[in-house]
Amino acid sequence: MMHRRLFVARLGLGLGSLIAGGTVHAAQTVKVVTSFSLLGDMVRRIGGGMVSVQSLVPDDGDAHTYQPRPSDMRGVTGAAVLVENGLGFEGWMDRLTGATRFAGARVVATKGIKPRTMRQGGGIVSVDPHAWQDPRNGVVYARNIQAGLIAAAPDHMHALTDAADRYALAIAQADSWIEQQFAGIPPERRRVITTHDAFGYYGDRYGIEFLAAQGINTDAEPSARAVAGLIAQIRKENIGAVFIENMTDGRMAKMLARETGAVVGGTVYSDALSPPNGPAASYLAMLRHNTTLFARAMRGGKLG
Repeated sequence: MMHRRLFVARLGLGLGSLIAGGTVHAAQTVKVVTSFSLLGDMVRRIGGGMVSVQSLVPDDGDAHTYQPRPSDMRGVTGAAVLVENGLGFEGWMDRLTGATRFAGARVVATKGIKPRTMRQGGGIVSVDPHAWQDPRNGVVYARNIQAGLIAAAPDHMHALTDAADRYALAIAQADSWIEQQFAGIPPERRRVITTHDAFGYYGDRYGIEFLAAQGINTDAEPSARAVAGLIAQIRKENIGAVFIENMTDGRMAKMLARETGAVVGGTVYSDALSPPNGPAASYLAMLRHNTTLFARAMRGGKLG
């Protein structure tokens, strides 16, 4: 009996070593750490039961201002795959990985995407990291995640490829649906106010002008001049709705609505998903939820 117990214990240690080294057999799951909730959802859609996922920035969290915790270091150290957005979205990621012994596959979801740039206060040109807001880029995210998971679990290549194919098709179908929602809305009605500038890729894709008090990052308060200019533009162009983003302080949107006579059009999701019981618990649900609210506001329908 003692010999049998020793054998089982050694077998368990051997499997643990294989997982830590990045080689995973069919009976084991691939441990994946993602930087924020949207990437976690994508990994689950492609990996299914083959993966266990930890997202560092939680639902409704703000990745721009996130401060990693000691538990994050432990999670990254033990992961076989680390998935991040890139394009400067996670300014803390290199510091985090530099403080760990992470030796797995590091996936940059935006690899291969041509980033859009924008001019912020003081004439500074910045790269916009919110590339997932264009569903065509979402397909690129899915393919990069697929490649990273296959590198960690090559025995699952066919299953992962099939799942990624189905997911990419679902994203493409969502893209077509979004186009249909804006069909017939004249260009002068295609203006949306949000609290920070996270929908540039979405606006470029569907011909919508997004206006915001804050730039692409949320780690600094908007200037009084920027807010005053936005108020003047809302009044001049008679924009009817202001949207609150789930991971930002809603007081800004409410103040803009109060000063201009616009209404608060509801909560939209830009940098984070909602909790599981919310309206944007997945990437596809987020796209549909936001689109429904935006299109309703442009048509002058009932909001809230």
